[in-house]
Amino acid sequence: MSRGFESHALRRCERHRVSAKIRRRKTVARHGQLRTPGPIGQLLKIVGIAMAVVLVSGMSVAAFVASDLLNTATADAVELEGQKPVPPDLGELKGGFNLLLVGTDNCESEYAHLFGERCTGADSEGTLNDVNILMHVSEEPRRVTAVSFPRDLMLPIPECTREDGSTTYAMSKQPLNSAYMDAGLSCVAKTITELTGQDIQFAASVTFGGVIEITDAIGGVDVCLANPIKDRYTGLDLDAGTHTVQGLEALQFLRTRHGVGDGSDLGRIGNQQQYMSSLARKLISGEVLGNVPVMLRLAHTALSNLEASTSLTNPTTLVQIGLAVKDVPFEDIVFLQYPTFEDPADANKVVPDYESATTMWDAIEANKQLQVTHQNTANDGVVIEDQPSTETGGETTAPTPTDTATPTDDGVEALPDNIKGNSAAQQTCSNGNVRQ
Repeated sequence: MSRGFESHALRRCERHRVSAKIRRRKTVARHGQLRTPGPIGQLLKIVGIAMAVVLVSGMSVAAFVASDLLNTATADAVELEGQKPVPPDLGELKGGFNLLLVGTDNCESEYAHLFGERCTGADSEGTLNDVNILMHVSEEPRRVTAVSFPRDLMLPIPECTREDGSTTYAMSKQPLNSAYMDAGLSCVAKTITELTGQDIQFAASVTFGGVIEITDAIGGVDVCLANPIKDRYTGLDLDAGTHTVQGLEALQFLRTRHGVGDGSDLGRIGNQQQYMSSLARKLISGEVLGNVPVMLRLAHTALSNLEASTSLTNPTTLVQIGLAVKDVPFEDIVFLQYPTFEDPADANKVVPDYESATTMWDAIEANKQLQVTHQNTANDGVVIEDQPSTETGGETTAPTPTDTATPTDDGVEALPDNIKGNSAAQQTCSNGNVRQ
């Protein structure tokens, strides 16, 4: 047999083997109107559960499943300092598991010119973790809670180990968004673990450029504006109504704080969570999950912009994460802001409200259905529509218990009124502070 013929035969065998694997994967259950092969669709749905920037990291999950991309992901993976071993079966993790999603403000050369002084001014040195979301996936019944931490949250930063083996000094009070600059993704995870007491099994981060490229890959995300937004700091200029944002405009929408609510980082978090809910709906629709070329483009784009923990490089684990969240209805996907007080030493900073946070974590660990009691005001980044959506990943449900339950209902926890948030079933609109 000639070498050419032998090579051709081997390629045919390999194609047959891959084809057989694909056929076997198609036996995974599908739900509603989704027509995508199960594992890919289930893995992509996780992206809509956490924050857009952040959720972006979830998009890369599908890419990991492809063996030709797995080596690349593993090569750049980060070991989480102090992380407990993740068992082969996620069902062994009592109480569920946690995934940390981080958005960093890297000034990649290709995009640095878009961000003005952030990439050229006096404070352009270093990389900051400006978006920090801890996503908890509970045991049965499955619920997903995404808790956003303000970047200007003043808290202790522990001693962390850098990639080169050197260590940083522990600091008693620093802004959360300095942790990545100190010692990378692992230090952000360690800082949030020490603040919350929550073990973090998985973590990933994405950059400015990653947000631009990934939103381009999916054709943009629809966002609702109750009032116009005009922010000279980010360059965002949008009228009231619904808009499809992508690329640079999507990043401007996610970064704007001067354009929404009272102009604070807390208002921006609400605005980002609106984007996240909309992203979830798009990702589980046929527009993305039913379009193989779009999914492949999304997977490749996300992987090239992702930094992941080593625990996220196991395809089997990723499939299990996807299976864990695939049937969670939107009313049980809840976005919250970590509770804070104004920092007595600096009105531009905040400090933890440990008492309210303890109530929140206790309810999450008890797997209770969370009821947000906070009533949004003109200072918040979004307004909440009266009638929640009934869409739940391809199926229709009754009105959401999140909105109709009372604090006395069994299994329901009414959160302190200083904890802001909403469920993915609720329609929110950006509260632009340019009034017509």
